[in-house]
Amino acid sequence: MSRNRVIKILLLILIFVFGGMAFLVAAQPRKVEPVRMEKLSPRLYQILGGRGANGGFYVGDDGVLVIDAKMTKESVEQTLAEIKKITTKPIKYLVNTHSDGDHVAGNRFFPPSVLIVAHENCRREFFHPRRDGQPSEWTKPELAPFVPSLTYQQKMTIYLGSQEVELWYFGVGHTTGDTVVYFPEEKIAFLGDQIFIGRPQLIHAYKGGNSFEHVKTLRRMLDTLEAQLFCSGHAQPVDRQTIEEHIKAMQSFQKKIIRLIDQGLSLEEIKTKFTDEESRLVEVVVNEVQAMKKEKK
Repeated sequence: MSRNRVIKILLLILIFVFGGMAFLVAAQPRKVEPVRMEKLSPRLYQILGGRGANGGFYVGDDGVLVIDAKMTKESVEQTLAEIKKITTKPIKYLVNTHSDGDHVAGNRFFPPSVLIVAHENCRREFFHPRRDGQPSEWTKPELAPFVPSLTYQQKMTIYLGSQEVELWYFGVGHTTGDTVVYFPEEKIAFLGDQIFIGRPQLIHAYKGGNSFEHVKTLRRMLDTLEAQLFCSGHAQPVDRQTIEEHIKAMQSFQKKIIRLIDQGLSLEEIKTKFTDEESRLVEVVVNEVQAMKKEKK
């Protein structure tokens, strides 16, 4: 057997072995960290880990308010167990910051006595078709008890004894129904997915989300609330300056796309001017700009 043929056979064996190893690694289920609590104040905690987005909970005089619901039964059970380690007070309220599955799929695993609260647009979005056009699972009758049953329009105050929790709606952004949960005593706000840190902002256009309105919504929030710390669904808490920087970055992103559109570039050509990770947001902004141009005609 020739030397070249031996080398080729060895190369094929190596490709097969390492390719198989790569497949096995990729096939392994992603390790899920257990649910854990991070104390933000004597009464307020951020909920991290598990399957689903970050959430939070607040211990009032006569009960507990939880922010967002994780995704799976296991993660909800872990969440409830961790809360019980901190307080024996009953969970009275579950606030859904918006309708994405990683924030609300776990609603069904909370005790039936818990009152689920959201913005009125969020409730409507529960029944909105999925991104692929398929019907929402929340149209199933058996899930009806786990859709928000208490809604508001602009602002709602929930009283837990002498403690107040404020729910604010500042406008369209990530979706059309995003709630900001504000704790005035702590000056801490929970934003859901109204801000992403370290990755491009996600805007659900199919739910009516809009990047230009997102910027205005965050500005209204900063102008209204005295919050100094902001907790989100997929990052560590940040300060006001980080929100300001996010607004400026979004505006710069939008202006760049407007310039490229004015130069006559197509969507695919514009995407080449950005990273692959930014591709989805690029498409959203391009569609928004083109829609605005049509309205002006």
